[in-house]
Amino acid sequence: MRTTYMAKPNAVERKWYVIDAAGKRVGRLATQIAIILRGKHKPEFTPHVDTGDFVVVVNVEKVVFTGDKLHKKMYRRHSGYPGGLKEVRAIDMLKTHPDRVMYSAVKGMLPHNTLGRAQLTKLKLYAGPEHPHQAQQPIPWESSK
Repeated sequence: MRTTYMAKPNAVERKWYVIDAAGKRVGRLATQIAIILRGKHKPEFTPHVDTGDFVVVVNVEKVVFTGDKLHKKMYRRHSGYPGGLKEVRAIDMLKTHPDRVMYSAVKGMLPHNTLGRAQLTKLKLYAGPEHPHQAQQPIPWESSK
């Protein structure tokens, strides 16, 4: 009788990857990041266990939107009070908080539960080319696109 392999949370070996976001499209890059954070690139992927790796994304301020999304896409948040809806266009969000653009794109592609929130903590975003994670010796991630 064959049994299905289930990864154990304490037996997962985590690697660090660094991705250069300069000139890459937001959605395409976010899917690659979500795959790494979930661990779907590994043969020992188990859906209910956090088997993913750490991802450091640099040059987030240089990501690209296709079409007219840069001017038409809106990021919305609500304070919970009447009239508390705030809307910011993508071009303004890239100028003020470029990391939030990629953060929200990746967050939408992860599970919306406790596991997804735990996987999202392994995402490190930096607007410029420098990052403080040299001690972890991150491996450059080469995407297929």
